[in-house]
Amino acid sequence: MSFTAALRRVTQQELDAVCARHEAFISGKAGGQRADLSQCDLSGLDLSRRTLRDANFTCARMRGVDLSDADLERAAFFAVDLRSADLRRAMLKRADLRGACLRGADLSGADMAEADLREGVMATHDPANGITMISHEAVPTEAAASAMVGANLTNAKLSGVVALQADFTDAVMRGARLVRAQLKNARLQGVDLEGADLSGANLEGADLRDANLTGAKTWMMSTRGADLTGVLSDKPAGKVESRETLEAMLAAHALACRTMGREGAPAVFDDHDLRPFKSLKGRSLSAFRARNAVLFGMDLEGVELQGAMLAGADLRACNLRGADLRGAILRGAKLARADLTGARLGPLILDGGRLLPTDLTDAVLKGAILKRADLRRARLSRANLLGADLAGANLADAAMDAAEFDEQIRVA
Repeated sequence: MSFTAALRRVTQQELDAVCARHEAFISGKAGGQRADLSQCDLSGLDLSRRTLRDANFTCARMRGVDLSDADLERAAFFAVDLRSADLRRAMLKRADLRGACLRGADLSGADMAEADLREGVMATHDPANGITMISHEAVPTEAAASAMVGANLTNAKLSGVVALQADFTDAVMRGARLVRAQLKNARLQGVDLEGADLSGANLEGADLRDANLTGAKTWMMSTRGADLTGVLSDKPAGKVESRETLEAMLAAHALACRTMGREGAPAVFDDHDLRPFKSLKGRSLSAFRARNAVLFGMDLEGVELQGAMLAGADLRACNLRGADLRGAILRGAKLARADLTGARLGPLILDGGRLLPTDLTDAVLKGAILKRADLRRARLSRANLLGADLAGANLADAAMDAAEFDEQIRVA
């Protein structure tokens, strides 16, 4: 049967009325009714910023629909045509997207934690032909050439998904199931796939630079022709010391800090993989030296890193809440998705009242949380702050020539 012929076209006015009743339903108000837009044609309509939790869009045609910033938690998108739809920053937690067609859709910044994107087809009764399958030219969920930059796909079900040439740059896909997923030539640079199941997945020709595959299941995974530069796995990504040696070096460093260098010895961790340490929370590490070191995902809350040398260090997804980084050198450091809430990144006051600014030149802070952070006088030239949360941050006198921001941040 023709899939589009069975669909009822909905106008924007009708859609607005359905949304109003659904929002009343969610709020428990009189006259409320759950939105049922199954087998409707909503192509090109505007649903941006709408609250449509638990709404039913099963088998709907939604090409080019604007769903940006919409709350679609637990919504049913089973076998829906979402080609070229705008789903930027949409809330899609636990949404049912089985069999959906997402070709060319923009899901950048969307929260798709625990969403179901497995294969799925809808059967319907056709008087002439009996049981007929409804599809959008592809049975598995199709996300070819879609954009999921920075999306949250934690624990998402993506087994069998077809996402050829899709862009997952900097997405969080921890614990996701990608069994037999077709990801040929996909962009997966900086993706966090910790604990993901990639058994039998096809990643041939994919860009996996700086991806995190720690704890991932990779049995029968094909990466022929893929770029694996800087990939993190369970193998050491640099020099590794025993825990006893690390503790001894840190104790000697703390003693050197307390005695102004009269006792102990400064710790040098250049090119080390410090991930096995897991936490340096609350440690006193002034003038700490760890150039190009790997600290991915570590707990560094409240750590004292005044004047630290961290150029080129991998601090992605680190907990740096309340950390003291005054005067630290973080040139070219990777801080994507790091939590720097309330961190001190202002200047360090030296003898004679001289100020040593924190140097974040060329640092990558994509998706970092910088709420209420002190960034006074910080050097942010050519820093990448796309998607960063700077709510309440102090940027007084910060040097930001050519820094890359989101348009919404610049306006704010």
